[in-house]
Amino acid sequence: MTGPVKKPADLLRTMARLRDPGQSQSGAPALESCGDFDLRIGADGTWYYRNSPIGRLPLVKLFASVLRREQDGSYWLVTPVERGLIVVDDAPFTAVEVDAGGRGDTQRLEFRTNLDDLVTADVDHPIRVDADPVTGEPRPYVHVRDGLEARILRPVYYQLVELGEFRRTGDRETFGVWSGGQFFTLGEMRAAG
Repeated sequence: MTGPVKKPADLLRTMARLRDPGQSQSGAPALESCGDFDLRIGADGTWYYRNSPIGRLPLVKLFASVLRREQDGSYWLVTPVERGLIVVDDAPFTAVEVDAGGRGDTQRLEFRTNLDDLVTADVDHPIRVDADPVTGEPRPYVHVRDGLEARILRPVYYQLVELGEFRRTGDRETFGVWSGGQFFTLGEMRAAG
């Protein structure tokens, strides 16, 4: 922890002050680092305050609207006047649905996140697949905004697999899906022989 634990209610008061923030001598709001907000986003996309789930979706959406990821991989809730560190177990969002339109290289895959954001996979919103370091199973993600990703849930990933196709490049055969004019690899294998 980098400082005192800040309550979400304190952050909400700060967000309310944004309509009429106090100004620093330079005319810009003063940014105060508030340490750790004791908020965590679980691997399933659930937001927790002091290990208790936050059940109000509008509140979670409000917090998510000020969520930022730093270059070092840390996650912060950032308003013009304060910022606080939060813990993210995997990715801050989950992709809970996918809607496919078109076919082949004209196909468009639109994902809906657990916070009802809609994201179409394309050059600015790529799909990537990592491997779980323990099980080796695929861990797929789609870029949502500003370095923030949504973990593609297993049922949604299976839908992608059903939409997938094989492509051969040299001695490699890749399996993936088209969206927004881009081919996104879901898996790769070296051709035999």
